[in-house]
Amino acid sequence: MEFDWRARNIKAPVTWSSDALVASAATVGDRPEVDHALQVDARLAHREVASGALRGAAFRARLLAVPFLERDAWVDAVLGIEEVPDDEPGLPRESVPYLPCGVEEIVAMVDEAPIGANDEFVDLGAGLGRVSMLVHLLTGAPARGIELQPSLLRMGRGLCERLSLPAVELLEGDATTAATDGSVFFLYAPFSGEMLSRALGRVHQVALRRPIVIGAVGFELQNVAWLRARATSCAALTVYELSVSSFSTTS
Repeated sequence: MEFDWRARNIKAPVTWSSDALVASAATVGDRPEVDHALQVDARLAHREVASGALRGAAFRARLLAVPFLERDAWVDAVLGIEEVPDDEPGLPRESVPYLPCGVEEIVAMVDEAPIGANDEFVDLGAGLGRVSMLVHLLTGAPARGIELQPSLLRMGRGLCERLSLPAVELLEGDATTAATDGSVFFLYAPFSGEMLSRALGRVHQVALRRPIVIGAVGFELQNVAWLRARATSCAALTVYELSVSSFSTTS
C-alpha cells in the first residue's frame, strides 16, 4: 500500500522533513535517507499491526523511536489514514468540526490516566477512531468511539477491519444520548455549551456506578462539582478524577 503523507491537523500535504530533524542531520544522517527509512518502517509496522504481531510494549517502543515531530504522520501511515473526508453539512451548532488529536497528547493520556489492559476506553467525538485505535494498540484495552458523522465512521470502521482490530468499536451517535459506559473517557474539544453539559451528565451517570477518569485535551472542564482536576506533564492535557464527595457516593 502506498501512503500519502499528510498532517491530519491541517488537512494539507506535508513531507517528513522538519526543522528539528534538519538541524540534527549530522547525527541522524542525510534527510532523504531518514525520510525513506521512516516511510519503510511505517509500511512494515502497518503490516505487523494487521497481522496482530505489533501490540503493547513493542508498538510503544516502535512509536517512540520515531522522531518526535514525525510521529503523527507515522501513526497515520501505520493506521492507513491517507486523507480525511470533509465534515458533513448540518452539524449541531455546538459541535466542533473533526480535528485529530496529536499523538503526544494521546500517549500522555495513556501514561497519566493511566490506561491499562483492564480499562474500558471511550472517546466522545471519535472522528475516524484514531485515538481509540492508538490507545488499544498501546495498552490492549478495549476501546469505543462515539461519532456523529457517518462518513467518518465508515472510513474508521474500514481502517479497523483492515487492521484486524475487533476490540475497537466505532458507534454512530450523539454523545449526549448514546449508551455510554467505560472507565476512561476522552474528549478533544468535541463540542461545547449545553451539548458538553449533557454529555458530561451521561458520564456522571456512569461515575455513580464505578470509578472513572476523564481526559480533556485543548480545553478545561470548569465548574463540574463532581470532578477534580489533576495536572499532567502535557500542557494540553488535563486529567479529571472523581472528587472525594463523588467517590464516597459511588462506594
